Amino acid sequence: MKLGEPFMFDHAGWPVMLVDQSGVILRANAAAVKSFGPSIETPGSQLGAIWAAENSHPAAGYLAHWALTPTPTVTLKLKWKAGGVVALTVSICSFKQGEQTLFLLQMLGEVANADAVAAQKQKLDCALQLARTVSLDFNNALTSILGHTSLMLSKTEPSHPWRSWLMEIEKSAAKAAEISSDLAGFSRQEKDARTQATGNLNELVQRCVDSFQRNQSSAQVKWVLNTERRLFAARFDEAKLLQALMKIVENAVEAIEGVGQVTLASRNVELSEPTQDRTVQLVPGTYVCIEITDTGKGIEPDVLPRVFEPFFTTKRNHRGLGLAWVYGIVTNHGGGVAISSTPGRGASVRVYLPAEKKHVRDIAASGQDLSGTQTVLVVDDEDLLLTMGQTILSAYGYRVLTANAGQKALEILSQNNPPVDLLITDLVMPLMSGRELMEQSRKINPRLRILCTSGYAWPGNLEDDPSYLQKPYTSQDLLLKVKQMLA
Repeated sequence: MKLGEPFMFDHAGWPVMLVDQSGVILRANAAAVKSFGPSIETPGSQLGAIWAAENSHPAAGYLAHWALTPTPTVTLKLKWKAGGVVALTVSICSFKQGEQTLFLLQMLGEVANADAVAAQKQKLDCALQLARTVSLDFNNALTSILGHTSLMLSKTEPSHPWRSWLMEIEKSAAKAAEISSDLAGFSRQEKDARTQATGNLNELVQRCVDSFQRNQSSAQVKWVLNTERRLFAARFDEAKLLQALMKIVENAVEAIEGVGQVTLASRNVELSEPTQDRTVQLVPGTYVCIEITDTGKGIEPDVLPRVFEPFFTTKRNHRGLGLAWVYGIVTNHGGGVAISSTPGRGASVRVYLPAEKKHVRDIAASGQDLSGTQTVLVVDDEDLLLTMGQTILSAYGYRVLTANAGQKALEILSQNNPPVDLLITDLVMPLMSGRELMEQSRKINPRLRILCTSGYAWPGNLEDDPSYLQKPYTSQDLLLKVKQMLA
């Protein structure tokens, strides 16, 4: 951003300032001038001029810390235009411009007193409870939609005229599932305590390819998949990392003019000494690398160093947040993103994630036989989900029994006619919870295999459990999990 250019926050209703690494205020919007006085508009004005002595360190110390350690928000005490010192919650975004580090400071509001905090907490608790309820009901409905739609797609010929409509329904439901997941994350009060599940990144790579291959706009793109057959296990948030990979692939497809090729590859990386890949510094350890390469127009040398900058873009009608968002997701996983490119010869994006030197079975292989003949008992208080489970599993040869309450399920298990091979139960049900049902079922049959499902985003290690299936899920998710449980 250069002086003289319009400041994108000029008309924001809250104070915003752009500060360089030496503390000079480069830009300030009208709300900032109104709050801190016209002196901050003077060329060369310093952040230190409005910096209160009550802060634990001088302004220069804070700036040096922010340059090394990303800090989303902080409480600062600044001198108000009307006199006195005000404690403010400040959002900080740091980014590079050439060799210089710049800081975008947004003053979000005064730090509230104890009474205001208590009132705000009460409001938030009500919102959390509402979000939990809505998320659970929404997940149940989406599970039914996704399950039936994906089953119909699996049974529909590629040339069928309805197939494109079904794909649009599936795409819309998947988007709604992302929103539901975010809502569930908001409603979980201890969301930072949630551990990321161990998984095989090959599955996300395969899903990226499948999604874009179904998109007619990428029909001129040749897709090449080179995945490591025994890929190391990594811990990741599936929804967020899939979105990051999709954004990288989307950029690769957009870079191709006419006919071209996108290659997605995965490999294990073991480092015995510190290694540098472009801007990524990798410490010794074990990693998984996902590399996405295209044969597009490439990235100009003067643009390449800036691709991760927030709000920087070379595209029309884009906000310039795509790769900055990818960078944030990957670095929040403890990894890094490196990009190399030669103009006219394409680009390569490498995503590194810390990994464990063990293997998680890759279940994304196409052509896997998902049918079975065993007896499955599905238990859920939602009739929609009972119908969906019975429809999907029956279509693949399973004998399916259903129960809409825990007590009814126990009666079926006690009769043992026919013997039940697998129990699938929702965890949250009235009268008898899924956990209680599991305990009582094991008293009847200690060797009974049990798969539990839930629309809640549960903290702890439950998502890592192979006998757990998160709602909403597709027919393929259900069939693969049942196949695993009965193997």
